[in-house]
This record gives sequence, C-alpha cells and structure tokens, in this order.
Amino acid sequence: MNSSSRTISSTAEPGFVIPRPDKLGAPMGALLAFALALPLSSYRANRIALAEARGLFEALPAVWAFALLAGALATIAVALFVRPPAIRLAVPALTLLLLLIAIGVSARMLMADGADFARVAPGTGFWLAGFALSILITDAIVRLRPGPLLRLGVFALAAAAIAAILVTGEWDALSILAEYRGHAATFWREGAHHLQLAFGSLAAAIAAGVPIGILIHRSERLKGPILSTLSLIQTIPSIALFGMLIVPLSWVAANVPGASEIGIRGIGMAPAFVALFLYSLLPMVANTAAGLSGVSASVTEAAAGMGLTSRQRLISVELPLALPVILTGVRIVLVQNIGLTTIAALIGGGGFGTFVFQGLGQTATDLILLGALPTVALAFAAAVVLDAVIDVLPGAKA
Repeated sequence: MNSSSRTISSTAEPGFVIPRPDKLGAPMGALLAFALALPLSSYRANRIALAEARGLFEALPAVWAFALLAGALATIAVALFVRPPAIRLAVPALTLLLLLIAIGVSARMLMADGADFARVAPGTGFWLAGFALSILITDAIVRLRPGPLLRLGVFALAAAAIAAILVTGEWDALSILAEYRGHAATFWREGAHHLQLAFGSLAAAIAAGVPIGILIHRSERLKGPILSTLSLIQTIPSIALFGMLIVPLSWVAANVPGASEIGIRGIGMAPAFVALFLYSLLPMVANTAAGLSGVSASVTEAAAGMGLTSRQRLISVELPLALPVILTGVRIVLVQNIGLTTIAALIGGGGFGTFVFQGLGQTATDLILLGALPTVALAFAAAVVLDAVIDVLPGAKA
C-alpha cells in the first residue's frame, strides 16, 4: 500500500506553471503598454501652432478608448505568453486595424469643437503603438514561414485595408489629409517625378551594371579596379555628390548642342538621375558577378559538352541560374533609390522630398509626413514584392 502510494505521488501531474515570457514579446509588450500612457493625438489651433497633447481617454469617446485599451491588453498577453504564430498574428493585426480607425475617430471628435483651420495629428503614443504592433506582426509572419504568394497576399490585404480607410474618409479630419487636399495636384506630379527618378536610374543601372558584372566575372584583372572605383563612389555623401555634378552638367548644358533641350542642366532631374545611377552601379555589378560565380562549374561544363558556345552558355544557362542573386541587387537598388530620391529635391529634382524640405522650412510636421510616408510605403512595397519574386524563381534558396 505504501509503495503504491509513493508511486502515485511521484507520477502525479505538476501544478499549473506560467509559461516563460516570449523574448521579443516582453519588450514589445512593454513598449505597447508605455505607448498607452502617452498622447494618442495632438491638437493645434492652426497649422504651425504648438500642439496640445490628448491622452487616450481625452482623444476618444469612452467606448473607443476602452475598446482600444482592451485590444492593447490582449495583444500584450498574446505577445508574452501565446506561442501559436497564427494567434500571434491575428490579435496584433486586429489591434493595429482598431488603432488606425481610432485615430480617425479621434480627429473627428477633436475637430468637432475646433475652427476650420485647426489641425489634429497622431501623437507619440499612436506612433509607438503602431511600431510595437508592426514588429509583433512581422515576427508572427516570420514564425509562420509563409511562402512568397502568401506573403504577397498578406501585403495586399494590408494595403487594401489602408486603401479602404482612405476611401471611406475615416482619416479625412487628420491634418496630413488636410495638407494633401491643399497640395493634391502637386502631390501626384511630384510622385510621378519620384518614380521616374527611382525606376529610371534603376533601368540605367541594370543596362550598364549587368554587362560590367559579366565582364569582371570573366576578367579577374578588371574586377579589383572596377569594384574599388564603384565602392569609392558609394562613400561620397549623397548631397555632396549632387553638388559635385552641378558644375560639369552645367558645362555640358552650355557647350553641348541640344543638351539643354533634352533636360540636361546643372540643377533639376539630370544631376539627380546621374547621382542615383552612380550609386546603383555597385549593387548591380557586384550581385551580377556574385551570381555568375555561384553557378556550378559542373553545370557550365555540361553545357559546353553539349556544344553550346560561350555566349549561348551565358544566355541560356549562367544568367538564368544567377537571376535570383541579380534580382537581389535590383531590390537593393530600387529600395535605395526610392529613399535617396527624396534628397534630390534639394537640387530641384522633384519627388516627395519637395514636401519634406518645404515642411522643414515651414516647421510644418504634417507637410513633412506628406512626403515621408509615401516614400516609406513605396520602399516597403518594392522590398516585399521583389523578395517574393526572388523566392518564386527556381534557383532561389529556401
């Protein structure tokens, strides 16, 4: 009897044990909790007046405030103690959607008693909460290990949600939308300039960089000098490079017949285009050479044994196998150029940087955001789409 009792006692189930907090969930949960104590919105009597902070329960109706608080607390609990990635994705995503809608509700409520020229903008708490939730969502997606098509689907769903919020007018009372309404025509024109510079310089870099990459892959003697020169260009600060190009391009415009007629000038899009092109060469050349170097020698020998010439091997075998690495260079260049194009506004190159620098000059935060947020969105979209395309290719590594 005693022996049996001892056996039962030793094999009994242990009591309830609280799971260890997640390593990423703990700091992000703490950041989200801290964000709740900070202002959700800021109210200004006019465009450049000092902002008046509005906390969670000052900025929202009680129902919305409690709903957002409940969502944040649920997210903190999930981030700390829940392990299944699907739940870790769903709860922060729903809370982020609630936060995005709530900031529009806050703007409408605060604007109801304000003058027509009053402004309501997201506060520090909104940005910190959005950052913490975005990190948690990204971590959950990584843990799910989705395929490229699923990643594109998640991105499309997020883009559709933001588009729906914009189309339905949920954010119309926000100050950044007020800035947009005052600069709508300019916004789309500068957006077109931004895309022309980013994608145009990318196309030129592909046209020049891929052949140079092939050349240095086949000639070790040229590889060192070319890569060293391109690396040196990368060390030049962007503003300095834009400035250095003003004098030679001004000379070309003044002395070369027809140059000014096709848009070559000391300031404007021409120096911006040339600078972006120069910055783009190193990633394209280096990735092309690296991709070709990664092609197995046995594959090229087999192609040669089948009677393919050097050119045929390059086009039919080596470049297709190197394409994932080359496209990685394209992704690096495109994301880099979308960001650098912002600085081109300093020399009259246009783009979303026009609003950034106008806002800095006028101390208008909303005007700065009108240029900065589309730039960030474009860079993020380019990275997500190209990453998925690279993963779909047959030669991509899992």
